[in-house]
Amino acid sequence: MFKELLNRLLEPAPAQLDDEGARLALTALLVRIARSDHNYSEVEKDRIDRILAARYRLDTGSALILREQAEAMEAEAPDTVRFTRAIKDAVAYEDRAGVIEALWQVALADGHRDANEDALLRLSASLLGVSDVDSAMARKRAEAAK
Repeated sequence: MFKELLNRLLEPAPAQLDDEGARLALTALLVRIARSDHNYSEVEKDRIDRILAARYRLDTGSALILREQAEAMEAEAPDTVRFTRAIKDAVAYEDRAGVIEALWQVALADGHRDANEDALLRLSASLLGVSDVDSAMARKRAEAAK
């Protein structure tokens, strides 16, 4: 399934994704943030699973399967632009701040702020069309929720 989705994302003018595709794209972006510091820890994997369970009302096993599918897709995807474009097209602006908050939760899960994670988060917020102010507020909410 993720091969088909990846092929759709790589098209010059990809069609809007269905809910399942957008869910997989968001999860792949969460994985990409976690991997960006070259230390994809168990605490980050656990945070992703908890975000997925809460966001999509999944049980632990379903969240784990979704994360594993997204890990495979993220490893094959050439750039972050594809994921963010799919998410931007599928998610209303108000909810994209929640996406940024989830990304910050993953980036902060291991207790370390990393320059690579920060840079990827700034890029993702920009590509998602989330303002700097809304991104900063999302970061503060993620920090407060730790």
